Amino acid sequence: KYQVDLSRGLTNARAAEILVQDGPNALTPPPTTPEWVKFCRQLFGGFSILLWIGAILCFLAYGIQAAMEDEPSNDNLYLGVVLAAVVIVTGCFSYYQEAKSSKIMDSFKNMVPQQALVIREGEKIQINAENPGRGVSPVLAQGCVTPPTPCHVPPGTARGIVISTGDRTVMGRIASLASGLEVGRTPIAMEIEHFIRLITGVAVFLGLSFFILSLILGYTWLEAVIFLIGIIVANVPEGLLATVTVCLTLTAKRMARKNCLVKNLEAVETLGSTSTICSDKTGTLTQNRMTVAHMWFDNQIHEADTTEDQSGATFDKRSPTWAALARIAGLCNRAVFKPGQENISISKRDTAGDASESALLKCIQLSCGSVKKMRDKNPKVTEIPFNSTNKYQLSIHEREEDPQGYLLVMKGAPERILDRCSRILLQGQEVPLDQEMREAFQNAYLELGGLGERVLGFCHLYLPPEKFPRGFRFDADEVNFPTSNLCFVGLMSMIDPPRAAVPDAVGKCRSAGIKVIMVTGDHPITAKAIAKGVGIISEGNETVEDIAARLNIPVSQVNPREAKACVVHGSDLKDMTSEQLDEILKNHTEIVFARTSPQQKLIIVEGCQRQGAIVAVTGDGVNDSPALKKADIGIAMGIAGSDVSKQAADMILLDDNFASIVTGVEEGRLIFDNLKKSIAYTLTSNIPEITPFLLFIIANIPLPLGTVTILCIDLGTDMVPAISLAYEAAESDIMKRQPRNPRTDKLVNERLISMAYGQIGMIQALGGFFTYFVILAENGFLPGTLVGIRLAWDDRSTNDLEDSYGQEWVRAPSCTPRTPVAHPSCTPRTSLLHVCLHACALACIHTCVLSFPWVYVCNLPSKALHKHLCASTHMCWCVCLRPHSPICLPTPLYAPTFARLCSHVHIHIC
Repeated sequence: KYQVDLSRGLTNARAAEILVQDGPNALTPPPTTPEWVKFCRQLFGGFSILLWIGAILCFLAYGIQAAMEDEPSNDNLYLGVVLAAVVIVTGCFSYYQEAKSSKIMDSFKNMVPQQALVIREGEKIQINAENPGRGVSPVLAQGCVTPPTPCHVPPGTARGIVISTGDRTVMGRIASLASGLEVGRTPIAMEIEHFIRLITGVAVFLGLSFFILSLILGYTWLEAVIFLIGIIVANVPEGLLATVTVCLTLTAKRMARKNCLVKNLEAVETLGSTSTICSDKTGTLTQNRMTVAHMWFDNQIHEADTTEDQSGATFDKRSPTWAALARIAGLCNRAVFKPGQENISISKRDTAGDASESALLKCIQLSCGSVKKMRDKNPKVTEIPFNSTNKYQLSIHEREEDPQGYLLVMKGAPERILDRCSRILLQGQEVPLDQEMREAFQNAYLELGGLGERVLGFCHLYLPPEKFPRGFRFDADEVNFPTSNLCFVGLMSMIDPPRAAVPDAVGKCRSAGIKVIMVTGDHPITAKAIAKGVGIISEGNETVEDIAARLNIPVSQVNPREAKACVVHGSDLKDMTSEQLDEILKNHTEIVFARTSPQQKLIIVEGCQRQGAIVAVTGDGVNDSPALKKADIGIAMGIAGSDVSKQAADMILLDDNFASIVTGVEEGRLIFDNLKKSIAYTLTSNIPEITPFLLFIIANIPLPLGTVTILCIDLGTDMVPAISLAYEAAESDIMKRQPRNPRTDKLVNERLISMAYGQIGMIQALGGFFTYFVILAENGFLPGTLVGIRLAWDDRSTNDLEDSYGQEWVRAPSCTPRTPVAHPSCTPRTSLLHVCLHACALACIHTCVLSFPWVYVCNLPSKALHKHLCASTHMCWCVCLRPHSPICLPTPLYAPTFARLCSHVHIHIC
């Protein structure tokens, strides 16, 4: 069928031809977004669209003014340009940050180029793993990886024929499942959309209200349109986009330093909103390092000693039964140490082989010395590798102590090994395997399994020399040697130890109201034991089976709602309806899913999302990619994870440690709190900027704050303190609060708007108006005189405007280089422009001075003021510098009033 000779393989010409036909042996990468599209998303997505609308309205207002007036003001033009510049700069910054994350992701690829050993024209050669095509004859050995997917070869060696490559493989089809799943919006994206709707609603409502009011007051429709645009633009917080971007970036950098690489800035906050974490066991909750924990021989359970100096030995290593058990574990074992590790401690050496066999290898090497020498002295003659049907591994060796004899050794599933035995080794003597010893075996097996350990059974048989002399040809296919009536030697159990930081991290999740669900392929007994060890099933909480055992009643008689914990077998999950799964997720707080498949992991994620949970999922394999993509935030493993899982994930754990997820949750909650503080502070300046414009329309007074002044407040004095709030440390109860409810706990809600607009904003506005009217009153214009003089005040030809005392004022001094300074027309006292700039500058400064206490007010959710005053160095510097920044406004006319300005600042602060 495949036209290939197994002994010689393909010819080079035929291999090249097949490679051209089928393409490389690689999974098709997911569709990539063009870089220009990514850049445009940063420029026109989310909050940016609100600023673009504001910029367009500014240009529209300037166009209307240019059509109506001979010498139009350039303020709206400047504002439109600045708004566009803010969006472009922050868009470039966000694009740069995501591009950096993408480069880190690309660096994970090709770190170790995969090679394949194949037979080509009768010779074994190494070729690039992407080059094998159909019909190629690969040579497979234990520890190899079959490209392009991380599928490890089980024990044994073989030759084969490649029948499918790339996307046509089983793993390729699993990877394609992820591309068909829809990805939902992140919580922070929905929050920003909600904020945009809220601010837009307020802006449009105020704009239309005063548009109608302007028409009622007798303004022309063109003037009313200008007012409408002005009020809408005044509601747009120009500096908020930059503030949000910088806050998210700072948090992403902090998380990267804590081994959490965020691919998308919005994923930073999503992790903080997480209410359910579906975690793998191996490598995430545990160390992915199988270790021998206990042995059972001579009818006793012994604790294994895995220390380098063997200082913790708790059993008699001189026991002949232990010697026999160690010999079987060393010989019936294909794991080997990788070369060049002589100077590395045994427990830290890398091995080629199965995790369980590697654990046995290290244990025997530590206890009995060199396993290689043991194998050299007892050469292997034949072998039956482990398979899922027999559930045992068997090998026959020449005996070191008997030149004429052979030794048969076997290991595997304990119950299968025991069934093949009729005797048991006790104190070095073979005795009949009676019912008493069978019960002792069963008790030991259950005890070790209940500890969450993987248990293996061991037996041997000395083959009689008269039947099996040296040189006998053993046949592993047509078995011509005994595989029953063997002698049972003992049990060895292994455990993948939990990571040291995991129990504390799980405890933090519980305090934070986050449900941690273990999803594993292990046996339910092992999974339950590990869950108890790391705290996922807390002490005192029982499953249905535990309650039934305690009450000595059938499981069917126990009300499932009485059990807080639950262990669900994959076979049971397969037969469940969605309603039954929802019932389990709803009624049990501590859940373990055992013996699950990748498809079932996806079902679990969807079930949690139906409960309204924000779900984080961990995964490392290709088969985890659908669940990673479906979750609200997918978390891939940076060390053990496959490329496909990393592509599907939103975040990469660089250390594969569950504790890093909890650190990320805390950072995500912190950024939400700090963003809320920043937005609350930024919005407080809206009312001081809007109300002068409203009085300008309603009372017809000179405009207290111009467009340039507003930009100085929004992009100059407001932005830096708002960004400084991103550096604030977490509140003491940040990991003791329940997860944020996306439906009710919004980033910007009515309460925040009412505080920013109705309370703090009004106080700042009143302070600004007070300063403005006082300065004008000092110059002769009492508040009553200002009402209705806007047109005359703004008229460029006005040179005879009278103040409250009858003094006439000119629009601007008529000084020229040839005019003496003492000339009457050069007196600044008679200049309306000078007085207006003086009043506007002091009103701006007073607004800034009044606003800096609100930095602390917005930062006081749970602590006393004195604990916050110097909590952040960044905030202290920003607050100290903020009141002085408006003094540097780029207008030379402010210089003559600098001394009076400073005195007014001092008076208002006091």
